[in-house]
Amino acid sequence: MARLVYSMIMSLDGYTEDEHGRFGWGAPEDEEVHSYVNELASSFGTYLYGRRMYETMVYWETAHAVPDQPQFVLDWARQWQAADKIVYSRTLAEPRSARTRNEREFDPDAVRRLKADAERDITVDGPELAAHAMRAGLVDEFQMFVCPAIVGGGKRFFPDGVRLDLELVEERRFRKGVVVLRYAARG
Repeated sequence: MARLVYSMIMSLDGYTEDEHGRFGWGAPEDEEVHSYVNELASSFGTYLYGRRMYETMVYWETAHAVPDQPQFVLDWARQWQAADKIVYSRTLAEPRSARTRNEREFDPDAVRRLKADAERDITVDGPELAAHAMRAGLVDEFQMFVCPAIVGGGKRFFPDGVRLDLELVEERRFRKGVVVLRYAARG
């Protein structure tokens, strides 16, 4: 049985993007952080996305063709390309990447079956889609890449109205101030 992991970059004050929809303050620009992201993501066989997150991440479908990419960026692009992607969207006409399918609605029972049948872990990316998964009790692990920035508002990592008991499984600090916190859901 696979785990469902919610993994996102966030500001110190708990936002995944600022009030203008920007998140450049949180891009893992250094090799140390990006390599660690690659390491954690190596267990993922499927990515669950909403349309907006998918449209951001589809860059990785062709990132390997950009000249002079460092090896850790190429490694991430290859990992992303090799994984299956499910996009939950009523407006996406057609996916722009291989190994990708579109579902019109998030169905918690279908995700439960996916977890039961999958050999590799699954990640849910984007706070709105993750909120559906949290409310359905599907998220097994939370991976927070906390950046040394306060953005003052925007889209929050955790939704309102969700209560969870968590157990810290890892904390890691990086030279440029990023801190990774990994929590397992209890029960």
